[in-house]
Amino acid sequence: MNEIEMAKVRKTAERGADAGGRRRGGLSAFRLKVIGAVFMALSVASVTLVPLIFGAPTADNMTALTVAVVCEIASWCAVPIYAWLLFDGWRHTRNRWRYWAQLFVAASVAGLPYDKIMTGQWFDARTHNPMWGLVFAYIVLVAVDWIGRRYAGAARWTLTVLVIVAGVLWNLLLRIGVSQQVMYTGVVTLAFVMVFYFLNRHENTMMFTAGLLGAVSCITPGIGVAFLHYRNDRLGYARPWAKWVFYALYPAMLLLGALMV
Repeated sequence: MNEIEMAKVRKTAERGADAGGRRRGGLSAFRLKVIGAVFMALSVASVTLVPLIFGAPTADNMTALTVAVVCEIASWCAVPIYAWLLFDGWRHTRNRWRYWAQLFVAASVAGLPYDKIMTGQWFDARTHNPMWGLVFAYIVLVAVDWIGRRYAGAARWTLTVLVIVAGVLWNLLLRIGVSQQVMYTGVVTLAFVMVFYFLNRHENTMMFTAGLLGAVSCITPGIGVAFLHYRNDRLGYARPWAKWVFYALYPAMLLLGALMV
């Protein structure tokens, strides 16, 4: 089934859901993005608003430290949500290279304000924002799918493992989305995307595995998986341009935060 046919199937499914009321009250892609954006805002707030309101989060200021840590940990709920949206976008987009380019541009734009917030400098190659985790996960996803369609047996799985390991190493070397020195957002994002790719035809197994992965990844990503359980696989956009807002939202949050610190 090619990309155009998949898009038609999805639209037909959406119409069927509207007509029959099946999972009508669930979470559309739009609602999932709104939920993810709220969690992202908590991450930005933990290093910008919290110090302004409560003071520097140090051992001598336990109130600020507690609020900052709680906001940051809660923000990790967004990881599986955006990993699913990436996978879902990949399998339904009509132009996969343009989709990757959009992610690349958004990650690049977010880089400068992210570095300013995290290191105090507008450019610092020692750290990279979590959107790069989506970019690398997308590259691995495309490569793994390409391998799966051209190879079989031991050759397929050997190449697949090598590609995934390469993706993990790039995330580690570039320190993509490293938070609190315990959450490696880029690596966890890649892991979720691979779970969704390999198990998406087995809903219960996919959700159980993703929930287990979230639980061992500092617990809160498992809560994010719970939101995915209530998805209805509809887009949910009231206006076609609404999807572009979410590409700009995270860079805009970071820019605002960078101007505050």
